Amino acid sequence: MPEVRFQGNPVLTVQHAGGWVALVGIPLSQPLGQTQAELRSTTGAPLALPFQVTGKDYVTQYLTVAPKHVDLSERDLSRVRAEQVRIREAFSVFSPELPNTFLFVSPVPGVRTSSFGSRRFFNNQPRNPHSGMDIAAPVGTPVRAPAPGLVVNTGDYFFNGKSVFLDHGRGLISMFCHLDTIDVAEGDQLQTGQLLGRVGATGRVTGPHLHWSVALNTALVDPALFLQEP
Repeated sequence: MPEVRFQGNPVLTVQHAGGWVALVGIPLSQPLGQTQAELRSTTGAPLALPFQVTGKDYVTQYLTVAPKHVDLSERDLSRVRAEQVRIREAFSVFSPELPNTFLFVSPVPGVRTSSFGSRRFFNNQPRNPHSGMDIAAPVGTPVRAPAPGLVVNTGDYFFNGKSVFLDHGRGLISMFCHLDTIDVAEGDQLQTGQLLGRVGATGRVTGPHLHWSVALNTALVDPALFLQEP
């Protein structure tokens, strides 16, 4: 299996049509234009794998929330910084096993209330683009694994609330946030459709829903890319 890296992170590669394909996650912050991944070699310098990053338009959302959700205290900021380290570590997991599938099922039924990439303004203050898919559902609705995976992190975070991180293999990671309950533990191996938690309103939210993020080589990408339905 070839070793490919992008921005220093290992990239998922799969065999396809007699060759190999690298599935590179592109962060929303990536500048437009030409960039490159690298094919590592044991005998010489890395081989450049150039490609073009083109633009995409996303929607803009304006939300009014309590000031405490926008302007954080020093205590809250300290907590957030510490939690960001744990979250980055979870997204950096790169296990040797290939994903069982790239066709996911929706982790919870419901209306998608916010899409990946949407630009958000809280009380007219700009925030980072939305990094996942929000699905509205009542508190207590079962949240199920969209594909087989290993639970690599659980916790109760300031922004994300009660969360579960699921490693599908070789840097393909799902994160499920704002849960009311967590029904799995680190080290649990889940199959498609297996219960991992229940919808809640924990963390920084305006109402009960599931926030679902998907990462490739640590870059957050659109979960809809992996869903079987349009």
